[in-house]
Amino acid sequence: MAANTTWVIPPPKKSLVVGVADMIASNDPSAEIVTYSLGSCLGVTVYDPQVKVGGLLHLMLPDSAINASKAMTSPYMFVDTGVPRLFQSVFQLGGDRRRLIVKVAGGAQLLDQQGVFNIGERNFRTFSELLAQRGYTVQARDVGGLSSRTLRLEMATGKVTIKCPGVDLYAL
Repeated sequence: MAANTTWVIPPPKKSLVVGVADMIASNDPSAEIVTYSLGSCLGVTVYDPQVKVGGLLHLMLPDSAINASKAMTSPYMFVDTGVPRLFQSVFQLGGDRRRLIVKVAGGAQLLDQQGVFNIGERNFRTFSELLAQRGYTVQARDVGGLSSRTLRLEMATGKVTIKCPGVDLYAL
C-alpha cells in the first residue's frame, strides 16, 4: 500500500427500529428506519425528499372500532388511528404534504392461508381508502403473498428496501 493512500470509511448508519404497533419519524440523515416481521401487518413509509424528513409505521389492524380503549393507548396498532399520526409527525418535522412519497409493504396471509380473516388484505384496503379520502396516492407497494418482510427507509436518500426470507434485498 502506498504511503499517500487515503481510506474513506463512511460512518455506520443509525438504525432506528420500529416495533409492532409503533412508529418513528425522523429528520436525521444519518439514520435508517427499519421494521421487521411484516406478515399481515403493514409497513408504511412517508418521505419528503426536499427536507429529508420521513417516518415508518408498523400497523396491525384496519379499524380501531374493534377496541377503542386499545386505540387510545396504542394508536399505531390501527390504520385509522396510526396513519394520521404518522403524517402529522412528518409534518411537525417540516415535511410538506405536496412532496410526500408514500410506500407500503406487508399485508401477507401468513397464518391465514385460506383467507378466513383476510387481515392483510383488509389492512391494505382500509389504508388505500384512507389515503384516497385525504388526497394521497401510494407511489410503490409490495403487498399480499405468503412471505414476511423487513422494510427499511434510508433518511439521507428516501430509498426504501425490502428483504424477504430467501429473496435478495430489493428496492420498493
